[in-house]
Amino acid sequence: MFKIALYEPEIPQNTGNIARLCAGTNTELILIGKLGFSLSNKYLKRAGLDYWEHVILKHINNFYEFEETYPKTSFNYAFLTKFSNRYYTEIPTENTILIFGNETSGLPEELRKRFITDCYRIPINNNIRSLNLANSAAIVLYDLLRKID
Repeated sequence: MFKIALYEPEIPQNTGNIARLCAGTNTELILIGKLGFSLSNKYLKRAGLDYWEHVILKHINNFYEFEETYPKTSFNYAFLTKFSNRYYTEIPTENTILIFGNETSGLPEELRKRFITDCYRIPINNNIRSLNLANSAAIVLYDLLRKID
């Protein structure tokens, strides 16, 4: 089973859409750090529809706690960032956690530098800064599912 981790997500609708994606793919959803919304937010709940009972959801206080709970010795980390030269199609399929930054600033530079060999990108042109977070999660997760199925 894959896992998706969102680092300090800010927009409840994106997180709700990703939760729905996770419910439909048996993918655990991990929220890391400060959230830009309450977990009882009506937009979050609406985006996830009535599928919340099927979402394996964990909220972890910070990245250090994330590393203790999901150690790199047991999991492949795959950080998604536009600052990588490697494509998402190169992400390993064994015990993988897809890690996405927040909607306005992405992943912190500290994490990108520390895990530079674990960073991947979805190619886009220069007309936009980034893709929608929920769309990005779906693109990458379904590519991994395609590889194993």
